[in-house]
Amino acid sequence: MGKSRSTRRERAAAETVVEDVDGGRAELIPDRDRPRAWSLLIDGAPQSHVDLDDPAHLSFEYQRRLGHVIDLAAPPGRPVRAVHLGGGALTLARYLAATRPRSTQQVVERDAALVQLVRRELPLDPGARIRVRSTDARAGLAKVPDGWADLVVADVFSGARTPAHLTSGEFLDDVRRALAPGGLYAANLADGPPLAHLRGQIATAADRFAELALVADPAVLRGKRFGNAVLVACDHPLPVAELTRRAASDPQPARVEHGRALADFTGGAAPVTDAAAVDSPVPPPSVFR
Repeated sequence: MGKSRSTRRERAAAETVVEDVDGGRAELIPDRDRPRAWSLLIDGAPQSHVDLDDPAHLSFEYQRRLGHVIDLAAPPGRPVRAVHLGGGALTLARYLAATRPRSTQQVVERDAALVQLVRRELPLDPGARIRVRSTDARAGLAKVPDGWADLVVADVFSGARTPAHLTSGEFLDDVRRALAPGGLYAANLADGPPLAHLRGQIATAADRFAELALVADPAVLRGKRFGNAVLVACDHPLPVAELTRRAASDPQPARVEHGRALADFTGGAAPVTDAAAVDSPVPPPSVFR
Protein backbone atom coordinates (compact mmCIF):
# COMPACT_ATOMS: atom_id res chain seq x y z
CA MET A 1 0.00 0.00 0.00
CA GLY A 2 2.89 2.37 0.86
CA LYS A 3 4.41 1.91 -2.58
CA SER A 4 1.07 2.63 -4.26
CA ARG A 5 0.66 5.91 -2.38
CA SER A 6 4.23 6.91 -3.26
CA THR A 7 3.58 6.16 -6.93
CA ARG A 8 0.44 8.32 -6.88
CA ARG A 9 2.36 11.20 -5.29
CA GLU A 10 5.13 10.93 -7.88
CA ARG A 11 2.58 10.90 -10.69
CA ALA A 12 0.88 13.97 -9.27
CA ALA A 13 4.20 15.83 -9.00
CA ALA A 14 5.08 14.91 -12.58
CA GLU A 15 1.77 16.28 -13.85
CA THR A 16 2.02 19.58 -12.01
CA VAL A 17 3.18 22.40 -14.28
CA VAL A 18 5.48 24.95 -12.64
CA GLU A 19 6.67 28.01 -14.52
CA ASP A 20 7.92 31.50 -13.71
CA VAL A 21 5.63 34.20 -15.03
CA ASP A 22 5.73 37.98 -14.71
CA GLY A 23 3.80 37.89 -11.42
CA GLY A 24 5.84 35.16 -9.72
CA ARG A 25 5.92 31.35 -9.65
CA ALA A 26 2.87 29.86 -11.36
CA GLU A 27 1.70 26.33 -10.61
CA LEU A 28 -0.99 24.41 -12.46
CA ILE A 29 -2.04 21.57 -10.18
CA PRO A 30 -4.31 18.77 -11.41
CA ASP A 31 -7.58 18.17 -9.60
CA ARG A 32 -7.65 14.52 -8.50
CA ASP A 33 -11.46 14.47 -8.46
CA ARG A 34 -12.06 15.90 -11.94
CA PRO A 35 -10.04 14.39 -14.83
CA ARG A 36 -9.32 17.59 -16.82
CA ALA A 37 -9.53 20.19 -14.09
CA TRP A 38 -6.68 22.33 -12.77
CA SER A 39 -6.00 24.88 -10.07
CA LEU A 40 -3.75 27.86 -10.76
CA LEU A 41 -1.57 29.18 -7.94
CA ILE A 42 0.74 32.20 -8.07
CA ASP A 43 3.43 32.18 -5.40
CA GLY A 44 1.33 29.69 -3.47
CA ALA A 45 -1.85 31.79 -3.52
CA PRO A 46 -4.84 30.11 -5.23
CA GLN A 47 -6.00 32.17 -8.23
CA SER A 48 -8.30 30.07 -10.39
CA HIS A 49 -9.79 26.63 -10.95
CA VAL A 50 -10.70 25.44 -14.44
CA ASP A 51 -12.48 22.27 -15.60
CA LEU A 52 -11.83 21.91 -19.33
CA ASP A 53 -14.59 19.29 -19.62
CA ASP A 54 -17.12 21.41 -17.72
CA PRO A 55 -16.30 25.14 -17.93
CA ALA A 56 -19.61 25.92 -16.20
CA HIS A 57 -18.25 24.31 -13.01
CA LEU A 58 -17.01 26.98 -10.59
CA SER A 59 -15.05 25.53 -7.67
CA PHE A 60 -13.92 28.65 -5.79
CA GLU A 61 -16.67 30.24 -3.70
CA TYR A 62 -15.98 33.81 -4.84
CA GLN A 63 -16.09 32.67 -8.47
CA ARG A 64 -19.47 31.02 -7.88
CA ARG A 65 -20.74 34.34 -6.54
CA LEU A 66 -19.44 36.15 -9.60
CA GLY A 67 -21.07 33.40 -11.65
CA HIS A 68 -24.42 34.28 -10.07
CA VAL A 69 -23.94 37.88 -11.19
CA ILE A 70 -23.15 36.71 -14.72
CA ASP A 71 -26.29 34.55 -14.67
CA LEU A 72 -28.43 37.52 -13.61
CA ALA A 73 -26.86 40.09 -15.94
CA ALA A 74 -29.37 39.26 -18.70
CA PRO A 75 -32.12 36.72 -19.44
CA PRO A 76 -30.80 33.11 -19.45
CA GLY A 77 -28.71 32.25 -22.50
CA ARG A 78 -28.75 35.73 -24.01
CA PRO A 79 -25.34 36.78 -25.36
CA VAL A 80 -23.67 39.73 -23.65
CA ARG A 81 -20.60 41.88 -24.16
CA ALA A 82 -18.28 41.51 -21.19
CA VAL A 83 -14.98 42.95 -20.00
CA HIS A 84 -12.91 40.97 -17.50
CA LEU A 85 -10.23 42.95 -15.68
CA GLY A 86 -7.86 40.25 -14.50
CA GLY A 87 -7.78 36.93 -16.28
CA GLY A 88 -5.98 34.26 -14.26
CA ALA A 89 -6.84 30.95 -15.91
CA LEU A 90 -9.78 32.65 -17.71
CA THR A 91 -12.28 30.76 -15.55
CA LEU A 92 -15.07 33.33 -15.67
CA ALA A 93 -14.62 34.03 -19.37
CA ARG A 94 -14.93 30.29 -20.04
CA TYR A 95 -18.01 30.15 -17.78
CA LEU A 96 -19.71 32.99 -19.61
CA ALA A 97 -18.88 31.49 -23.02
CA ALA A 98 -20.40 28.16 -21.90
CA THR A 99 -23.54 29.62 -20.34
CA ARG A 100 -24.10 32.45 -22.83
CA PRO A 101 -22.92 31.24 -26.26
CA ARG A 102 -22.13 33.91 -28.87
CA SER A 103 -21.15 36.39 -26.18
CA THR A 104 -18.26 38.71 -27.01
CA GLN A 105 -15.61 39.10 -24.32
CA GLN A 106 -12.49 41.13 -23.70
CA VAL A 107 -10.06 39.94 -21.02
CA VAL A 108 -7.38 42.29 -19.73
CA GLU A 109 -4.54 40.42 -18.03
CA ARG A 110 -1.27 42.22 -17.44
CA ASP A 111 0.85 39.08 -17.03
CA ALA A 112 1.69 38.15 -20.62
CA ALA A 113 3.71 35.11 -19.57
CA LEU A 114 0.77 33.81 -17.56
CA VAL A 115 -1.53 34.26 -20.55
CA GLN A 116 0.87 32.20 -22.68
CA LEU A 117 1.05 29.48 -20.04
CA VAL A 118 -2.73 29.27 -19.71
CA ARG A 119 -3.30 29.26 -23.48
CA ARG A 120 -0.75 26.46 -23.88
CA GLU A 121 -1.77 24.21 -21.00
CA LEU A 122 -5.48 25.06 -20.69
CA PRO A 123 -6.50 25.96 -24.24
CA LEU A 124 -9.67 27.95 -24.88
CA ASP A 125 -12.53 26.64 -26.95
CA PRO A 126 -11.66 27.94 -30.43
CA GLY A 127 -15.31 28.88 -30.92
CA ALA A 128 -15.38 31.16 -27.90
CA ARG A 129 -15.34 34.85 -28.70
CA ILE A 130 -12.70 35.76 -26.13
CA ARG A 131 -10.00 38.33 -26.85
CA VAL A 132 -7.15 38.61 -24.35
CA ARG A 133 -5.06 41.77 -24.01
CA SER A 134 -1.82 41.72 -22.04
CA THR A 135 -1.78 45.17 -20.46
CA ASP A 136 -2.60 46.94 -17.22
CA ALA A 137 -6.26 46.62 -16.26
CA ARG A 138 -6.95 50.35 -16.17
CA ALA A 139 -5.11 50.94 -19.44
CA GLY A 140 -7.06 48.11 -21.06
CA LEU A 141 -10.34 49.45 -19.73
CA ALA A 142 -9.56 52.85 -21.25
CA LYS A 143 -9.55 51.22 -24.70
CA VAL A 144 -13.08 49.82 -24.32
CA PRO A 145 -15.50 51.93 -26.40
CA ASP A 146 -18.03 54.08 -24.55
CA GLY A 147 -21.17 52.13 -23.63
CA TRP A 148 -19.84 48.85 -25.09
CA ALA A 149 -20.05 46.48 -22.12
CA ASP A 150 -23.11 44.84 -20.62
CA LEU A 151 -20.89 43.55 -17.83
CA VAL A 152 -17.54 44.57 -16.32
CA VAL A 153 -15.93 42.13 -13.88
CA ALA A 154 -12.91 43.22 -11.84
CA ASP A 155 -10.84 40.41 -10.30
CA VAL A 156 -7.33 41.83 -10.24
CA PHE A 157 -4.71 40.79 -7.72
CA SER A 158 -0.97 41.36 -7.73
CA GLY A 159 0.82 39.49 -4.98
CA ALA A 160 -2.61 38.68 -3.46
CA ARG A 161 -3.46 42.41 -3.30
CA THR A 162 -5.63 44.60 -5.53
CA PRO A 163 -3.48 47.45 -6.91
CA ALA A 164 -4.35 50.90 -5.57
CA HIS A 165 -5.22 52.44 -8.95
CA LEU A 166 -8.08 49.91 -9.31
CA THR A 167 -9.77 50.96 -6.06
CA SER A 168 -10.59 54.62 -6.73
CA GLY A 169 -13.60 56.64 -7.83
CA GLU A 170 -11.70 57.72 -10.94
CA PHE A 171 -11.32 54.05 -11.87
CA LEU A 172 -15.07 53.57 -11.42
CA ASP A 173 -15.70 56.60 -13.62
CA ASP A 174 -14.04 54.69 -16.45
CA VAL A 175 -16.04 51.56 -15.60
CA ARG A 176 -19.24 53.63 -15.91
CA ARG A 177 -18.05 55.07 -19.21
CA ALA A 178 -17.52 51.58 -20.64
CA LEU A 179 -20.86 50.20 -19.40
CA ALA A 180 -23.95 50.21 -21.57
CA PRO A 181 -27.14 51.65 -20.03
CA GLY A 182 -28.32 49.09 -17.48
CA GLY A 183 -24.93 47.36 -17.43
CA LEU A 184 -23.54 45.63 -14.33
CA TYR A 185 -20.23 46.04 -12.56
CA ALA A 186 -18.97 43.25 -10.28
CA ALA A 187 -15.74 43.24 -8.27
CA ASN A 188 -13.98 40.62 -6.20
CA LEU A 189 -12.74 42.35 -3.04
CA ALA A 190 -10.63 40.87 -0.25
CA ASP A 191 -10.35 42.18 3.29
CA GLY A 192 -10.26 41.25 6.95
CA PRO A 193 -10.76 42.94 10.29
CA PRO A 194 -11.30 45.88 10.72
CA LEU A 195 -12.69 45.88 7.14
CA ALA A 196 -11.50 49.43 6.40
CA HIS A 197 -10.70 48.55 2.76
CA LEU A 198 -14.08 46.92 2.15
CA ARG A 199 -15.98 49.80 3.73
CA GLY A 200 -14.06 52.29 1.61
CA GLN A 201 -14.77 50.33 -1.56
CA ILE A 202 -18.49 50.29 -0.84
CA ALA A 203 -18.48 54.03 -0.13
CA THR A 204 -16.61 54.64 -3.39
CA ALA A 205 -19.08 52.57 -5.43
CA ALA A 206 -22.03 54.25 -3.71
CA ASP A 207 -20.63 57.60 -4.79
CA ARG A 208 -20.73 56.47 -8.45
CA PHE A 209 -23.65 54.01 -8.77
CA ALA A 210 -27.30 54.21 -7.76
CA GLU A 211 -27.68 50.56 -6.65
CA LEU A 212 -25.29 48.28 -4.77
CA ALA A 213 -25.24 44.80 -3.27
CA LEU A 214 -22.51 42.92 -1.41
CA VAL A 215 -22.23 39.12 -1.32
CA ALA A 216 -19.98 37.61 1.35
CA ASP A 217 -19.56 34.98 4.03
CA PRO A 218 -21.28 36.21 7.22
CA ALA A 219 -18.03 35.72 9.17
CA VAL A 220 -16.23 38.08 6.77
CA LEU A 221 -18.99 40.69 7.10
CA ARG A 222 -18.73 40.47 10.89
CA GLY A 223 -14.99 41.05 10.72
CA LYS A 224 -14.21 37.61 12.13
CA ARG A 225 -11.88 36.49 9.37
CA PHE A 226 -10.14 37.53 6.16
CA GLY A 227 -12.02 36.62 3.00
CA ASN A 228 -13.58 37.62 -0.30
CA ALA A 229 -16.65 39.73 -0.92
CA VAL A 230 -18.32 40.36 -4.27
CA LEU A 231 -19.56 43.90 -4.85
CA VAL A 232 -22.27 44.39 -7.48
CA ALA A 233 -23.18 47.86 -8.75
CA CYS A 234 -25.43 49.38 -11.42
CA ASP A 235 -27.85 52.23 -12.03
CA HIS A 236 -31.06 50.20 -12.02
CA PRO A 237 -32.68 47.92 -9.41
CA LEU A 238 -30.67 44.77 -8.78
CA PRO A 239 -32.22 41.27 -8.67
CA VAL A 240 -31.51 41.13 -4.93
CA ALA A 241 -34.05 38.42 -4.08
CA GLU A 242 -32.70 35.98 -6.66
CA LEU A 243 -29.08 36.82 -5.83
CA THR A 244 -29.86 36.19 -2.15
CA ARG A 245 -31.47 32.83 -2.94
CA ARG A 246 -28.53 31.67 -5.03
CA ALA A 247 -25.92 32.84 -2.53
CA ALA A 248 -27.72 31.11 0.34
CA SER A 249 -27.86 27.82 -1.56
CA ASP A 250 -24.13 27.64 -2.28
CA PRO A 251 -21.98 24.95 -0.58
CA GLN A 252 -20.51 27.82 1.47
CA PRO A 253 -23.63 29.97 1.99
CA ALA A 254 -23.21 33.71 1.70
CA ARG A 255 -25.24 36.69 2.82
CA VAL A 256 -26.36 39.56 0.59
CA GLU A 257 -26.40 43.09 1.98
CA HIS A 258 -28.03 46.00 0.17
CA GLY A 259 -29.97 49.19 0.77
CA ARG A 260 -29.86 50.77 4.21
CA ALA A 261 -28.02 47.84 5.80
CA LEU A 262 -25.18 48.15 3.28
CA ALA A 263 -25.03 51.94 3.69
CA ASP A 264 -24.80 51.49 7.46
CA PHE A 265 -22.05 48.90 6.99
CA THR A 266 -19.71 51.54 5.54
CA GLY A 267 -19.61 53.22 8.97
CA GLY A 268 -19.10 56.65 7.42
CA ALA A 269 -16.10 55.63 5.29
CA ALA A 270 -15.13 58.19 2.66
CA PRO A 271 -14.92 57.45 -1.07
CA VAL A 272 -11.41 56.60 -2.28
CA THR A 273 -9.65 58.89 -4.76
CA ASP A 274 -6.59 58.29 -6.91
CA ALA A 275 -4.61 60.60 -4.65
CA ALA A 276 -5.41 58.61 -1.51
CA ALA A 277 -5.73 55.06 -2.89
CA VAL A 278 -3.65 52.22 -1.48
CA ASP A 279 -3.36 48.52 -2.32
CA SER A 280 -5.81 46.18 -0.62
CA PRO A 281 -4.54 44.54 2.62
CA VAL A 282 -2.03 41.70 2.70
CA PRO A 283 -3.85 38.43 3.48
CA PRO A 284 -2.63 36.68 6.65
CA PRO A 285 -0.54 33.54 6.01
CA SER A 286 -3.31 31.35 7.44
CA VAL A 287 -5.57 32.18 4.46
CA PHE A 288 -3.53 29.94 2.12
CA ARG A 289 -2.94 27.02 4.47
